[in-house]
Amino acid sequence: HVQLVESGGGSVQAGGSLRLSCVASGITVSSACMGWFRQAPGKEREGVAAIDTDGITRYTDAVKGRFTISKDNAKNILSLQMNSLQPEDTAIYYCATEPYGLGSLDKSDYFDWGQGTQVTVS
Repeated sequence: HVQLVESGGGSVQAGGSLRLSCVASGITVSSACMGWFRQAPGKEREGVAAIDTDGITRYTDAVKGRFTISKDNAKNILSLQMNSLQPEDTAIYYCATEPYGLGSLDKSDYFDWGQGTQVTVS
């Protein structure tokens, strides 16, 4: 049984930073493809960043150069460092696992999801 628990969200001013964490159980982060998604009110859930089993990363254009996805294999944690935050980054952020090894940003490729953590930028 895979369980994903996100934390680290909060309210920040534009230009600020946050670091999101996703503690995983029932799965080994180092051998999994995982991703971060976000959903703003009234909008579709969108892929933000993904990392595959080789550590290769992929980002949506809107966050390239500002966000960094990484794994802490020792702690079995997926992280998302978010810098230069803007109001348009406001959303609930979710981590998820992708069983096909694609490193995809398509939510339909993802299977297990966390409950989400709110990020608000003003």
